[in-house]
Amino acid sequence: MTTVMATDTLAIATRALTKQFDRHVAVCEVDLQIASGEVYGLVGPNGAGKTTLLRLLAGMELPTAGEIHLHGRRFWCDARGNPLRQYLGYLADDFPLYDEMTVVEYLDYFARLYNLRQPKRRRRVQEVLELVQLTTKRHSAIATLSRGMKQRLGLARTLVHEPLLLLLDEPVSGLDPRARLQFRDIIGTLREAGMTVLISSHILSDLAQICTAIGIMELGYLVESAPLSVLHDRLGSRWLYVSAPGALEALTGELRNAPQVGELEVVSQSRAGTGPTSGQLRARFNGSEEDAAALLRALVTANIPVTEFRCTPDDLETIFHALDHQQAS
Repeated sequence: MTTVMATDTLAIATRALTKQFDRHVAVCEVDLQIASGEVYGLVGPNGAGKTTLLRLLAGMELPTAGEIHLHGRRFWCDARGNPLRQYLGYLADDFPLYDEMTVVEYLDYFARLYNLRQPKRRRRVQEVLELVQLTTKRHSAIATLSRGMKQRLGLARTLVHEPLLLLLDEPVSGLDPRARLQFRDIIGTLREAGMTVLISSHILSDLAQICTAIGIMELGYLVESAPLSVLHDRLGSRWLYVSAPGALEALTGELRNAPQVGELEVVSQSRAGTGPTSGQLRARFNGSEEDAAALLRALVTANIPVTEFRCTPDDLETIFHALDHQQAS
């Protein structure tokens, strides 16, 4: 169960937020809470309502019902010149780019739209160029940039007015692994600076690297919302991988006697002629880090030649499927 916090302690809080298009309910009575400084990942299948929720939070759509609070203040989406919009940086999946502009012209244009004046405007444009690693491309035409560079330029545009909240809709979609890593590093820098980020993505491995909390949407409902560590504890498992050349049988016996070790399987094994068997074992591990250290000491004391000993939690994709299976049953 999600703990209810006072809205003035949260960067984003919604109450029964709903958006209906004709007969289709895209977002249904969503109660979302995101603490200040959190990086919150929003996941779910296509059509789950993620983009509509982000557009509601950005003031791009009017809610059919419900409330939005930003840093404890009611966000009236239909109010022109709402000062709370200055809090927001919103990067849509189809954000506009003007190919004939240079990078610095593009950022300066949006900085002027946010009423940044010189010399602050020039300084801020330089700051975001450095953040997204596009300083050397400042005078390049946007048409000449790679897809990853264009995505980073879009992020710079959302940051130029120094927002407190960043809303990112599928920002790494279609990017190659190197570009995704660069984007992930930038989000990590923003997190260290204390910015609140809400990011939707289908790439769960990226979210697991940068997010502190996860929300899962299905058919317009927010069906799960919790810190990533809580989801790991509740829905995930920890797996122990151990290798011992020439002592697979002895290793198996020691692990089966350990109270924190659950199901056990042989991942690989080999035998040199008629000699002892070598291999790697994988076991579900229910103990703490201290228990793992004690188990390793016990194996060494038992003269097991351990060459590998590591504990690995389930990845976010496994947890997502576990939750899906839990709800289906």
